[in-house]
Amino acid sequence: MRRPASPYASSFSFGPGPISTTLQALIGANVVVFVAQFISPVVTAVLGLHPAWVIHSFWVWQLATYMFLHGGVFHIVFNMLALWMFGAELERTWGTRYFLKFYFVTGIGAAVLTVMFSLLPFAFARQLQGVNIIGASGAIYGLLLAYAIYFPERPILLIVFWVPARLCVTILGAIAVFASLGESGGVANATHLGGLLVGYLYLKGARVDPLSEMKYRYLKWKMNRLRKKFDVYSGGRADDWDRHVH
Repeated sequence: MRRPASPYASSFSFGPGPISTTLQALIGANVVVFVAQFISPVVTAVLGLHPAWVIHSFWVWQLATYMFLHGGVFHIVFNMLALWMFGAELERTWGTRYFLKFYFVTGIGAAVLTVMFSLLPFAFARQLQGVNIIGASGAIYGLLLAYAIYFPERPILLIVFWVPARLCVTILGAIAVFASLGESGGVANATHLGGLLVGYLYLKGARVDPLSEMKYRYLKWKMNRLRKKFDVYSGGRADDWDRHVH
């Protein structure tokens, strides 16, 4: 399939388009850490997310490092494929800086919500404190939600059926909710749900940036003062020919 020229590379591409330098770096980092896990199992133990260790030992780096660990070949292949499929178009839409910010905010935010969830006084929540949570799925679910918001009617293959992106996210979110309430399903699904929630709140908050709104109001007020000071008018009548209009 031929695509128009872009800063991302070649004229011919497969799927959502060429892999940008940013996506190459993210995927490469995940692959390097995955190999390190096989060489030294201590990598998984130290860098994986243990809610109990974060709470009692303050191993806060695990809130970020868990995103680069995976439990098997299928796990990392699925996550990296999803990162390319949904991340490529979102990066082209947002730009690299915002894309990276969103990716890490959703991934780390999902980990924070998972730790908070593990403090709830319920058996299905408490079980999370004794497990090691790994994978980029929290951030991937955040990207999936963003993709559904920006491209709601884009078809996504869900198992064997093609469904609109917005419906796909709804189904996956519902599965994550019910699975996280089960006796043994909360391990990863609470993090998936956290990625969806953080992604939604982040995008909703980004639509109305309080700081940008204040800057806009200040500049508007300043321009109005300048118009009055220099006798500036946006228009005039026929008898206003002798006014100084700038």
